[in-house]
Amino acid sequence: MASKETQRAQATELLAAHLLETGLAQASLRQLAAAAGISDRMLLYYFESKTDALMAALGHVAGELTAMLDTAVPAGEALAPAELMRVTAALTRDAGTKPFFRLWTEVVAAAARGEAPYTAIAQAIAAGFLGWIEARLEGGSPETRRATAAMILAMVDGLALLEICTDAETATRAGVQMGRLLHPDF
Repeated sequence: MASKETQRAQATELLAAHLLETGLAQASLRQLAAAAGISDRMLLYYFESKTDALMAALGHVAGELTAMLDTAVPAGEALAPAELMRVTAALTRDAGTKPFFRLWTEVVAAAARGEAPYTAIAQAIAAGFLGWIEARLEGGSPETRRATAAMILAMVDGLALLEICTDAETATRAGVQMGRLLHPDF
């Protein structure tokens, strides 16, 4: 028989996959339990609450996206801001990452409405992404890298939102223009 920690990890993976596929609209306790292939009671045995289950699943989703980002720009590699913006902006248009950005947009929207637990989740995930970007920026003071990381995150999230609200072509043109603004020879 698998340990509670092993079962929790398996449930977390299933919940993460469910959220990527369906978004937050299918995130009731019953729907989450069904996605994990367990009863409501078992879900609450592995997780303290629905909030705990959502935090674990969304943390797993953020970890998966971070792994994709690490493939694009490995740890220890530092890029100029324009190049890092180009690489991360391209990921918003990648079919493999689109579900991640759609879910992230839903989490941010729920946080903007003040819905618990999404405010805390959005803050934690944004802090992780800011740290990831900052660690991959070359040069500058820590304050400048932090501000540049925030700008890049805002631009990348804006591109993802633009594609959701308009179309891929508009988002692509906006990404190219952002690159030109950051680096005139782009």
